[in-house]
Amino acid sequence: MTILSGLLLGMFLAALDQMIVASAMKTIADQLHGQTLQAWATTAYLITATITTPLYGKLSDIYGRKPLYLAAISLFLVGSLLSGIATSMYELAAFRAVQGLGAGGLMSLAFAIMADIISPRERSKYSAYFMAVFGSASVLGPVIGGVFAGLSTFLGVTGWRWVFLVNVPIALLALFVVARVLNIPHQRVNHRIDFGGAIALTVGLVPLLIVAEQGREWGWASTTSIAMYVIGVLGLVAFVWVENRMGDEAMLPMRMFRNHTFSLGNTINFVLGIGMFGGMVSIPLYLQIVKGVTPTTAGLMLLPMTFGIMSATAIAGKVTSKTGRYKVFPIIGAGLMTIALFLLSTIGTDTPSWLVMGYMFVMGAGLGQCMQTLLLAIQNDAEPRDMGVATASATFFRQIGGTVGTAVFLSILFTTVGDKIASGLRTALQTDAFKAALAQNPEFAKMLQGGAGVDINNTEFLNGLDPVLAKPFLDGFSSAIDTVFMTGGIVMIAAFVLVWFLREKPLSTRSGLERVADAESIAV
Repeated sequence: MTILSGLLLGMFLAALDQMIVASAMKTIADQLHGQTLQAWATTAYLITATITTPLYGKLSDIYGRKPLYLAAISLFLVGSLLSGIATSMYELAAFRAVQGLGAGGLMSLAFAIMADIISPRERSKYSAYFMAVFGSASVLGPVIGGVFAGLSTFLGVTGWRWVFLVNVPIALLALFVVARVLNIPHQRVNHRIDFGGAIALTVGLVPLLIVAEQGREWGWASTTSIAMYVIGVLGLVAFVWVENRMGDEAMLPMRMFRNHTFSLGNTINFVLGIGMFGGMVSIPLYLQIVKGVTPTTAGLMLLPMTFGIMSATAIAGKVTSKTGRYKVFPIIGAGLMTIALFLLSTIGTDTPSWLVMGYMFVMGAGLGQCMQTLLLAIQNDAEPRDMGVATASATFFRQIGGTVGTAVFLSILFTTVGDKIASGLRTALQTDAFKAALAQNPEFAKMLQGGAGVDINNTEFLNGLDPVLAKPFLDGFSSAIDTVFMTGGIVMIAAFVLVWFLREKPLSTRSGLERVADAESIAV
């Protein structure tokens, strides 16, 4: 538990940062006069975090977990400090990239260290602690981000800068704890570092991640987007070629994909990432735009999902530890997530908040049974020498799926919302109530003239607007978000089907270190 405290602090850093920055980014962009550039601050972090995830896994298998985990915390600390003193959006994007270099190792290495010291059979009992970290971050992040973004200054420093500076004391505490208590044996293995694979993966993923973030503005079929697709595909082809040539020295050895659990488990992780982010991205938008709540309130309204994740993970962990059986949980979990997304696709402007929060609980209960169980299955079937790579791969593929899901679902949302609002306005203009309300607001009537002048990328104009005038916009957003939920539900059907084919291998009662010792004694 002492070691676990250090790991949880590191994971809390990464989980909190994603939530706290998202809720404060609009204020940050206004302060740095870079509203149109804010996507690059997110993209830069995402790119470096995604690319370094498998690299941390491989390097930790070679050099040991502790030095790599300390390096990840240190990079995240430096990136946070620099982000807190950024003076432009370009600087912020560069410093967020440094943060991402550390974030790539914070989660994957924490799970790999747990695999080293705790057997798969017992490991499931500790899953609730990790889910508690994610749950706490999902609630505290928007609240803390909203508070700091709303302060002009705090302790003599501009309020929004504390969104990043708050990471500094947590990172220092994590460094101290990990340095003191994480002393697990490691036998150094001299391997070549797969620089070619790292470069090829970078060339493959960077253009695809960029187009995922920017494609909606550029146009998915624009010349720039097509160029990104081509470069990305060529980079991924080169990555596979390099990894095949490198054999066991590869950053992501291709032989691991011949393992049924590894290949199918990560395919499910990828699909799960897409479906998961369909809900995670859309629910806060629904709460803030359609229900009109603040980011802070929206964070608190996510508590049912958090409770669902934590309770389902705890129950699944205890049952798995007691029985050694685990396949049933991702099956139930994927089924619950599918049902939850389809239920969420039925909500509207006037749907009671308590009902929406009930659907969130079902979503969380499904997610809590999937994430940790799939990771456990992959780790249980991996060789001890590949534990770092196997663990990092689960995070890597889920993160890639999440990136694709976020891009696709936001594209669906903003592609359909304009037509749905226009249709709602045409209907509303035929009613006496809307005409009367419009007559009382000549400025808004002028804005609507010819259907032009309403910027759906900035919904602040809805604040304080007559409810009769606002309803077509709220209905339009709600209907477009429903389309996103429906699409997410369809994606999750694929995950539900795939998980039935996962083979349930008996959980080992030996930790990663014990399995290494067993192998060495046999060799002797």
